[in-house]
Amino acid sequence: MTDMTCTAEQLIDDARTRVTLFTFAPGQQTGWHRHGFDYVITAITDCHMRLEHPDGTTTETTVPAGAAYRRDAGVEHNVINAGSAEMSFIEVELK
Repeated sequence: MTDMTCTAEQLIDDARTRVTLFTFAPGQQTGWHRHGFDYVITAITDCHMRLEHPDGTTTETTVPAGAAYRRDAGVEHNVINAGSAEMSFIEVELK
């Protein structure tokens, strides 16, 4: 059985920020989580994401390589690589 959890490599974790590189093979996911801090995501590759939400709905979005977005603390979801290629992004959490 293949591990369906993505790889999370912590690059920085200090008093002000936590920076993590996430890498997903097709079909891999983060698992359910709630963001405790405001955060910024920057796509390293094109990221074809399926997002599962607490109310049972799912949405799909593509974040192009080099694009960034931010979200407030409290977001809860499961992120899945819905594409056919590996995807990766950097997450910067603002403590």
